[in-house]
Parts: sequence; structure tokens; C-alpha cells
Amino acid sequence: MKKKKKGFWKRNIGLAFVMPWLIGLLVFKLYPFAASFIYSFHSYNLFKTASFTGLENYKYILGDKLIIKAFIQTFKYAFLTVPLELMFALFIAYILNNKIRGLNFFRTIYYIPSILGGSVSIAVLWKFLFKTEGLVNIMLGALGIPAFNWLGNPDGAFFVIVLLRVWQFGSPMVIFLAALKGVQGDLYEAAAIDGAGKWKQFFQITVPLITPVIFYNFVTQLCHKFQEFNGPFIVTQGGPLRSTTLVSLLVYNEAFKRNEMGLASAIAWLLFLVIMTFTAVAFISQKYWVYYADEDGR
Repeated sequence: MKKKKKGFWKRNIGLAFVMPWLIGLLVFKLYPFAASFIYSFHSYNLFKTASFTGLENYKYILGDKLIIKAFIQTFKYAFLTVPLELMFALFIAYILNNKIRGLNFFRTIYYIPSILGGSVSIAVLWKFLFKTEGLVNIMLGALGIPAFNWLGNPDGAFFVIVLLRVWQFGSPMVIFLAALKGVQGDLYEAAAIDGAGKWKQFFQITVPLITPVIFYNFVTQLCHKFQEFNGPFIVTQGGPLRSTTLVSLLVYNEAFKRNEMGLASAIAWLLFLVIMTFTAVAFISQKYWVYYADEDGR
């Protein structure tokens, strides 16, 4: 008796399971990615037909002082936030790598901000903390320090959004902690016998051996910081004097407030090129400072 041929989906059951993901990838990732590149060469908004303008959007960007300022502020934000966040993360991970009472509790406490920090509610709370009559100024007043207009001062507002992101060091901390667990204890014992103190052991043993993890955290966090949106949008609304208008917020303003979809797409693609450039430089530089064990694990 001739066997009944199985249907397509029964013969490709794996494809059926990944189909929702594939549809999401095509509809929400690849199509917008390609469409934004095409729109970057057009004058286009949601209410009019797109018209091809060539490189006019990119020429406009290079000649607009406010857009250039947004890129400069983004550079400052990224290269200030990433080192501070990684230093705090490595410092706390180094402490938590020691045997102390309540270790699991402290690991959880330090990781919680990374879970909550990206949410809108935490950004709103952060805004209220740094208002003129907020908790931060109340605490400063209790110490006899006059209140400071954090959100009304360009430098103060920039500091606030930097601090918000630095506070969320839990994710790189957990990765650093896993790397520290992989450093062999006998290396420290040998160094201690040779008279090396804790600081010398840290900089000459610990840091070189975890440089691959430092590199990974640096690249991933740098990409995230260049795309920062929640803090500037919710806490400071890009002000004052556009001091916290980062590129992601600028893209949002151009696209959904001014309806300049073509210009917003061009700005987004320039940001993409900037991120790719810094990532490429980081990968090229790793051969000078990142230590990888050879195949024998030495």
C-alpha cells in the first residue's frame, strides 16, 4: 500500500517553529533597515509622497550645527559613561569574587538596577530625584549644601543622565564576575610568594587574564551608549539648551515631531556608520592589548 506523503509543514517541523521569529525578523528588522537606507536619499514624511533628493539630506546634516552638536554630545556621553560603568562593574565584581557573608544577597542587589534601569518608571523616578525640590537636594540641604538646579543646568542635566546609566552596571559586573572565577588561584599564590601585593596582583595577573571580557564589555556597552534614548527623552527631554539631545533622541524628534522621515533616516545611518567605525577600530586594536590563551590553555 502506497504511503501517504506528508505535508510540507510536517516534513519541515523545525521551520514551522522558527517561522514566527523569521516573520518578525523580516517585518520588524530587515525591511525597516533597508527602507530607512532608501528613505535617507529622499525628502519624505508620513503625509506626502517621497521625492528623491540624492545626497541632500547628508549635506544638510554636515552643515547643521545642531545636528553636529548632537553627535558631539553623544560622543561625550558614550566615552564618559562606558569607562565609568566598566570601572564600577569590575570593582564591585572583584569585591564580590571574595568570600564574604551574604554574597548572593549583594550580587542580587547590585544586579537589580540593570533589570529596572532601562524601564520608563525608573527614568521618571530619576527625574523626580533630581528635581529642585527632589530627594537629592533634600539630602544636600541636610548636609548644609545649597540646592542645585540639576535639570535646569546643561552640565548638571548631562551629569544626571550619565549617572543614570553608570548606575546600571549590573550586567557587565556579572560577566566580569564569571571571568574572575576563571582565573586560576595558584597564580595569585605564586605571586604572593614572590612578594606581590594585592594591587600588583590585580594589574599584572587579573587584568591581563580578563582582557577578552573587558573587550567584550567595552564593545557591547559602547554600542548601547551610542543608542541611548530613555534617559534624555524622559529625564531631560533633550534640554536644557539641547545639552542632552543625543543622536537617538534627535532621530525621534526629526521623524515624529517634524515628520522629516528622510532626514531622520540619514541621521540614523550616519550613527550606524559611526558605531561600525568605532567597533572596527576596537577590533583592530585588540591585538595590542587583549590577551588570548593559546590552544593549550597557556
